[in-house]
Amino acid sequence: MTPSPRSHDESTQPPRSPWPPGGAHPDRTAHMMDRSTGRLTSRPGPGCRATPPALVLVGHGSRDPRALSTVRALAERVRELRPGLPVHLGHIELNAPLLPDTLAGLGTAEAVLVPLLLSRGYHVKHDIPEMAAAATARTRVAAPLGPHPLLVDTLHARLVEAGWQTRMTDEQRRSSAVVLAAAGSRDPDSDLDTRHTARLLADRLGVPVVPAYATTAAPTVPEAVRALTASGRHRIAVASYFTAPGRFATECAKAAPWIATAPLGAHRSMAHLILHRYDQSAALPETPVTRELAPAF
Repeated sequence: MTPSPRSHDESTQPPRSPWPPGGAHPDRTAHMMDRSTGRLTSRPGPGCRATPPALVLVGHGSRDPRALSTVRALAERVRELRPGLPVHLGHIELNAPLLPDTLAGLGTAEAVLVPLLLSRGYHVKHDIPEMAAAATARTRVAAPLGPHPLLVDTLHARLVEAGWQTRMTDEQRRSSAVVLAAAGSRDPDSDLDTRHTARLLADRLGVPVVPAYATTAAPTVPEAVRALTASGRHRIAVASYFTAPGRFATECAKAAPWIATAPLGAHRSMAHLILHRYDQSAALPETPVTRELAPAF
């Protein structure tokens, strides 16, 4: 994906980790956004069945046509998991429909915007809330998808697909590591979020996981690979921490000395996580499956 100068591109339950010091909890971020963009005011009365707010998936946008098809497939998977829920798609840039156009089409309806972004940053804190505030629709902006154990489920599944061994000898484990390849951002909260995901994945795999970036932040993916190699790790996988294919994901995969994963894509855990973020922001009861799969953080 091609970023704007101010933005970024974008089983077994892992142990819960406390939110890293100095970083706001993502759900508290969503609450602050809610105050700036307007709360959902209608609530069902006793015995009444309210129409749920629409779910608007907010993608970054990319010149790579695979990105749009991936996001559409993810939206379809969400529809399959929650029949009857209106699901729409809007992009920040580069792809149609753009988010302002999607919101305009909703009129004055209620909507929850779920960013298909993996950490806090300029898009999450500024661009999306500003577009929401300019719309006539009554909107609430959810937290970004990451960090969350369901992302770790997806990362683990993509690693296994690429050839990662779920059972290793002690010698294999001592020589293995993962580089978590993310887009990068100047926002320190974005770095905190990515590092949190790396810790969760390391707990899951039992090997070091080093966050690295395609642009803006350090270290770069090649730098992380070189540092791990120098420490004696030669079985190094690059885990693609991107929602969909794009230029950054492709470039990061080329730096892998061993295996590289596909982006997160339309994995089932991604769809469950989207619904979890939606339910948190819409203040609706979660389904039993989503509640079980998505710990509340």
